[in-house]
Amino acid sequence: MDVIQYHPIGIIHTPFKAPEGTPIQPPGGVEHCAEVEVYPEYGEGLRDLEGFSHLILLYHCHLAGKARLTVKPFLDNAEHGLFSTRAPARPNPIGLSVVRLLRVEGSRLFIRELDIVDGTPLLDIKPYVPKFDTREVERTGWLEQQAHRSEEARDDGRFCDK
Repeated sequence: MDVIQYHPIGIIHTPFKAPEGTPIQPPGGVEHCAEVEVYPEYGEGLRDLEGFSHLILLYHCHLAGKARLTVKPFLDNAEHGLFSTRAPARPNPIGLSVVRLLRVEGSRLFIRELDIVDGTPLLDIKPYVPKFDTREVERTGWLEQQAHRSEEARDDGRFCDK
């Protein structure tokens, strides 16, 4: 298998016009609202979605720079292996965010609690279901001492094409 190709099913409209200043995780964007425009041909797939309070959005990090296998993440001054971070510049720059669904209007989703740059291509939507998606964890690696800072941390542009 040499090529895997995805096509956007919509676009995410947010108040964050550039990576710089964007929250690095959804809890950092609790006060911000956004709109997800799902293309009309996928609108029927939104049926019954309003019954969920949270969604998993999968998207293409369209402004991410070239991937490096070791990076200095936003929450630490030390280099770490890329796959032990959530840095957006990856071999396949796919982003994942759990957001709060406020309402559905036609083929538009109104959300809050986000960390997504305006104009981001949407790849998929899945309902967040705690019974399926929440796990008891024993360890969180190097983030154990850093995760508490994620709500205040903002993107500084280090993973963008410049």
